Amino acid sequence: MQHGDLDAVTRIERASFPAPWSEAQFRDEIERQDRSWVVAEDDGALVGFGGVMVVDADAHVMDLAVDPGYRRRGVGRAVLWALAERALALGAARMTLEVAESNRAALDLYLSCGFDVAGRRVAYYPETGDDALVLWSRPIRSHIAAMRAAREGSDVVLAIESSCDETATAVMRGGRELLSSVVASQVDFHARFGGVVPEIASRKHTEAIVGVVDEALERAGVGFEELDAIAVTQGPGLVGALVVGVAYAKGLAFVRGLPLIGVNHLEGHLYAARLHDPTLEPPFVALVVSGGHTMLVHVPEWGRHEVLGRTLDDAAGEAFDKVAKLLGLGYPGGPVISRLAAQGDPRAIAFPRAMLKSGNLDVSLSGLKTAVLQYVQRERAAGRELNLPDIAASFQAAVIDVQVAKTLAAASERDVQSVVLAGGVAANAALREALAHALGERGMRLVVPPMSLCTDNAAMIAAVAHDEIARGRFLGLSADASAVLHLRGASTNI
Repeated sequence: MQHGDLDAVTRIERASFPAPWSEAQFRDEIERQDRSWVVAEDDGALVGFGGVMVVDADAHVMDLAVDPGYRRRGVGRAVLWALAERALALGAARMTLEVAESNRAALDLYLSCGFDVAGRRVAYYPETGDDALVLWSRPIRSHIAAMRAAREGSDVVLAIESSCDETATAVMRGGRELLSSVVASQVDFHARFGGVVPEIASRKHTEAIVGVVDEALERAGVGFEELDAIAVTQGPGLVGALVVGVAYAKGLAFVRGLPLIGVNHLEGHLYAARLHDPTLEPPFVALVVSGGHTMLVHVPEWGRHEVLGRTLDDAAGEAFDKVAKLLGLGYPGGPVISRLAAQGDPRAIAFPRAMLKSGNLDVSLSGLKTAVLQYVQRERAAGRELNLPDIAASFQAAVIDVQVAKTLAAASERDVQSVVLAGGVAANAALREALAHALGERGMRLVVPPMSLCTDNAAMIAAVAHDEIARGRFLGLSADASAVLHLRGASTNI
């Protein structure tokens, strides 16, 4: 910051705070050796600024403000990390600041940069009566080093995924070079119950997580001292299962002094497509279908999402599992129904295509599941033997017809040329073929990751983490797992 900036600085200051600093105060700050002030500019116009005071190893962020017309565009985050670099150069190890509890936008910014709330100063702001929350950063040096490495494409990330019944870890360099990937499946433990039992899932994650982390590092030939960051699935998923991964990742990050990145599991499925096809770039529409989720997402750019439609009840994978259980076919239901369907007639039974003409992009699968149940009951009551291949083929066709129609409508609505099919149900060969054929007729391309990237894995979590590090987005050690976590920028709850 220079004296010539003070007119713009004081204008932004007055627009930001009820008790703004005066121009004289800023002028005095510029001359002091233990302070550092930075400004952000857009095409020569000053749009944000911040200042930090360094005392021994601590840096106190004294002020940070952004022009109202430039808020929520990354200016505040850029200013904060620029201050961190200045503070590090002046000998600081950590940063601290106070923020009004009612200033939610500022609080969200600091929390998403890895700050933790460490205390409260009651009625700290006399002009409003607001309490001040006292925040501390995690080690500055390791976070800045990770950001530099990510921007150079050399960051090494250890990622952990434990959102459901797979304990997975991966080591990745530069967001694209997979050095190792380990998955410990629990499917055999849940098969006898016909579905995932949350309590068992949590217990098995606890038993497996140390071993899969050690194995991933060994396969990658990487030690903890070579890591730049730890990434973990923060949500959505089974909260007990998520807690195991998040707690373990937080412990590693604390002991090693490494940055921690929280990743949305669903965003991971989107990035799995980029791992498979490095040429994939937004904008595109993604159909995410798994045991826990069924939704259509528009991705205008990496890191931004718009949920266009979703299931109003059962997820597609859940419907496959429940129908398989009803027919006595075992768990998981997707693979066995897919195999049986290949031997049956998809037109044998006219199961309903719910919400096919609803006029929106939502779907419903519970009615289809009930239709299968009622059909089975009628056949058994009439003493007729069930034709399992025909039932499987007809049920699968009803699911696919609706998913394909909604995906085509979404792609046309957003005028994209690429569609991603992601999630565990993407393994269904008939769904892949039907979607590829329908999109191909319209000159659109379909990107489907291989099975190893469709099912839950940590490689996709590491890929997201790479971009998050480059953006300067981190998690504090007080962060919790979240069973319901929104995709960033999404307007619909998921």
